[in-house]
Amino acid sequence: MHHPISYLALGDSYTIGESVPLHESFPYLTTQLIRKQKMAIHAPEIIAQTGWTSTELAEQLLKTELNLHYDFVSILIGVNNQYRHLSLDNFRNDFEYLLKKAIHLTGGKSERVIVLSIPDWGCTPYAADKNGAEIAIEIDSFNHVCNQFAKKYQTGFINITEETREESKNPAALASDQLHYSGITHLHWATKLANHMIEICQ
Repeated sequence: MHHPISYLALGDSYTIGESVPLHESFPYLTTQLIRKQKMAIHAPEIIAQTGWTSTELAEQLLKTELNLHYDFVSILIGVNNQYRHLSLDNFRNDFEYLLKKAIHLTGGKSERVIVLSIPDWGCTPYAADKNGAEIAIEIDSFNHVCNQFAKKYQTGFINITEETREESKNPAALASDQLHYSGITHLHWATKLANHMIEICQ
């Protein structure tokens, strides 16, 4: 690839790196890791906001003037659907729309769209008074939808959920709000994403 790589990150608080500096969010860390491989990449374009559901992300995409083409698009969405007890069927419709839109933006190269699974916030200290087992079951059902569509459309899929469950008792893995994740955790996600992107570029 002779031009600098373009990368669009779609999502919610996890994508903007709520409670960590912007440069410690996984989209920015991903671009830094790719640059370390002597590959040119633009700063990521991010369409994400804390609290967004899949519907709100889809609505924002309709209103945003995007480039006609991106080399890579990542999607991490759904935690707020689960948090607000919104229906899985609505999420299914939204997610398929978002995935098709992302594939269109990569010029139909579905392998350049990467879905990240939804972290399990029910394991965090913030959720200590919530029903963690119930949240885990619901997060799994949303992730099942993400994985199903990733397989159907042959996009990338990176599971970061299990890691968030294992790391939930590790203070260094969490941001100061005890709900979102630290730059250390974002770096783990970014490493998986960057490796995936580098492999496709080679």
